[in-house]
Amino acid sequence: MIKLNINIDHVATLRQSRMGFAPDPIEAAKIVKESGANGVVMHLREDRRHIQDEDLVRFKKNPQLKKFHLNLEMAPTKEMFDIANKIKPNVITLVPEKRKELTTEGGLNIKKNSRILKLRLKNLHPSIKIMLFIDAIKTQIDASINLGPRTIDGIELNTGQYARLEPHQYKLFKKEFDKLKIAAEYAHEKGLHVAAGHGLDTGNLRILTSISQIMEYNIGHSIIGDSIFFGLKKSIKRIQDIIER
Repeated sequence: MIKLNINIDHVATLRQSRMGFAPDPIEAAKIVKESGANGVVMHLREDRRHIQDEDLVRFKKNPQLKKFHLNLEMAPTKEMFDIANKIKPNVITLVPEKRKELTTEGGLNIKKNSRILKLRLKNLHPSIKIMLFIDAIKTQIDASINLGPRTIDGIELNTGQYARLEPHQYKLFKKEFDKLKIAAEYAHEKGLHVAAGHGLDTGNLRILTSISQIMEYNIGHSIIGDSIFFGLKKSIKRIQDIIER
């Protein structure tokens, strides 16, 4: 069964625009659970531009969200690993991070950062699964597999470049699609769980679901945006209908 996790960062973005208490991402998480999605994604950024430390604490303490899947996106810094070990999400997804970027701009370079990643992962609580957000490149997949000392559970393929293209840009669109397909097949053959995310919406997701090796999608911005017009439950359902076809 293909899993869908909803990134609720931008509920917190709206809250932080007034530095208030609403809308509350924890209330959004409850709706996500009621909608039948697999779980939520929260990205605790260094600059705390949306999700706050207290949001993670409240999520874990909320009785309605007990045992509900939490994927914590985070940069591979000592601070974030300390927080992960305290919160104990189901999964961490390691992502690159730059203060000036509007959103994550590319995949984590595993080859370049292997030394620090090995150091950080060595001290991660054993109950926490590990995903790496990477570009669809075989050498990055190989570097992920050979990272050690902890076994990597899977990868999330960066679909940002693919998502920015329109189907009428056929040659570029097919090139990006083929890169994702080849990478997903290769990672699956190597025994990795394959997820995909970044910029996906009801328009570009349908074609991507033809890649059978992708078993999990992490989608946020488009769903939260659509929820302004359709409500959160219906916006999630629109994505679920595409994935479950």
